[in-house]
Amino acid sequence: MTQAAAIDPAIFKAYDVRGVYPTELSDEAAYRIARALVSFLGADRVAVGRDMRVSSPALAAAVIRGITDQGAGAVDLGLTTTDELYFAVGKFGYPAGVMITASHNPGRYNGLKLCRAEAVALSSETGVNQIRDLALAGDFGQPSRQGQVIARDVSDDYVRHCLSFIDVGKVRPLKIAVDAGNGMAGMIIPRVFAHLPCALVPLYFELDGAFPNHPASPIEPENTEELRRVVVEQHCDMGVAFDGDADRMFLVDERGRLLGGDMVTALVAQSLLRTHPHATILYNLICSRSVPEVIERNGGVAVRTRVGHSFIKARMREENAIFGGEHSGHFYFRDNWFADSGLIAFLIVLELISESGKTVSELLKPIDTRVRSGEINTEVSDQQGRMRAIEEHFAAQGAEIDHLDGITMAFPTWWANVRPSNTEPLLRLNVEADTPDELARRRDEVLSIIRQ
Repeated sequence: MTQAAAIDPAIFKAYDVRGVYPTELSDEAAYRIARALVSFLGADRVAVGRDMRVSSPALAAAVIRGITDQGAGAVDLGLTTTDELYFAVGKFGYPAGVMITASHNPGRYNGLKLCRAEAVALSSETGVNQIRDLALAGDFGQPSRQGQVIARDVSDDYVRHCLSFIDVGKVRPLKIAVDAGNGMAGMIIPRVFAHLPCALVPLYFELDGAFPNHPASPIEPENTEELRRVVVEQHCDMGVAFDGDADRMFLVDERGRLLGGDMVTALVAQSLLRTHPHATILYNLICSRSVPEVIERNGGVAVRTRVGHSFIKARMREENAIFGGEHSGHFYFRDNWFADSGLIAFLIVLELISESGKTVSELLKPIDTRVRSGEINTEVSDQQGRMRAIEEHFAAQGAEIDHLDGITMAFPTWWANVRPSNTEPLLRLNVEADTPDELARRRDEVLSIIRQ
């Protein structure tokens, strides 16, 4: 086997590097990707964090070895959340960062999330493909020196940073259930709650990369069943679920109902606009129509974007937007280097319900007035052909159509978006309507074209 054949090119995704360990993503691959990152960016220091997956220590060691063999210094942050890694890169001025995680994927997976200075995440269009080509070629050049490793724990700094987004003195002694899913939230949440007057009801805070209780992917409702039950049974004011690397966050109201990321976006926007009037806030086009309505009703400027963090972060920088939210539970903050943090979003909602004196469901009642299908994925052999057929069908009905991301067909009482997957032969459908009957009818109408 040649050296170039030792890395599977398929592990390089649109936003990160990811694969099954060690058959797809090996220690050798991680080593060479780290060397390629240093070479590509010309970085003299790289911050390295890792999650609690069984394979993460070995991959972190390989990454650190690659960084130092390429002549750069490695800052070993140890166990961190992904947003803590972004914080470290932004706060302490590191030219690059690597987070070893596979986020919400099953335990046999692992991966690398890469960023440059100012916590700017690298995507296939902004560096991952070039790093892939360098790593596959294995030609890094000989550095003039060997880099050194220093260990640094930034957790206390990160907790202080997150708490700075709220007035802790306004937080009431609420009862909050948190499901860490055996992921990294289990490490950071106790440190945050040490500064809050709230009672914490912890679920699965033990760090365990085998995920023995349920997958750390709270966007699937079945993975929050226990959290929703505990919120109701123990009379909690709110429930919170984090994914494996704790950058995504989902809320459960006091009735045990799981909130979509778009409803959390609306609540965070409502809170931020009280202290930042007329600010610009971004939302992706899968979010409910209620989101821009809330932003504009509270005096903000609502900007609609494509789905995906690289698009949102770039647009936020262009617009100097204070906040951006996605239906998928990613929340981005200008004053957090435009990086995402589910923890900051949670704290802002906590402050909002404390100050309002209302429950989560009471706050949502005037906002959450429509019904949504959730994302429905269908495997198709001809993505573009199906999308053309959908566009022709609804154009004939007088739809307002745009192509910001796939196709969106908008009518006064409902809208639908169909977009192709970047990595699989899938079409992704999202529908929102004013009534359940119309939602069911329109969802089936679009699906009948997708699946014909």
